[in-house]
Amino acid sequence: MAFNGKWETETQEGYDEFCKLLGIPDDIIEKGRNYKLITEVVQDGNDFSWTQHYPQNAKVTNKFTVGKECDMETIGGKKFKATVSMEGGKLSVTFPNYHHTSEISGGKLVETSKAGSVVLIRTSKKI
Repeated sequence: MAFNGKWETETQEGYDEFCKLLGIPDDIIEKGRNYKLITEVVQDGNDFSWTQHYPQNAKVTNKFTVGKECDMETIGGKKFKATVSMEGGKLSVTFPNYHHTSEISGGKLVETSKAGSVVLIRTSKKI
């Protein structure tokens, strides 16, 4: 149940390059650059509800069970099917344009998104 709780972004590495690669417009990139994203996770064993709160009251909630295919959605509204796996306490899922992992490291939520050689690392503290 390590993921349970509310998390607030502390640092982001590779944010601009990653967003540009995904085709996010410059004005949206600018608004989100210094935004303290809130991630709210409810974990019950292998069942998760994962909500991310974005600027302007936008939010995306994905519910999934580790090891089972589920319906997911991106912040852009794109819906897709995916299976989240967990190895060594690290959640892993492939989105349409990138691969994403989440883990708790040093009491922080560390999310890593990779698209080719472009990497976004977001570190969040528990609030």
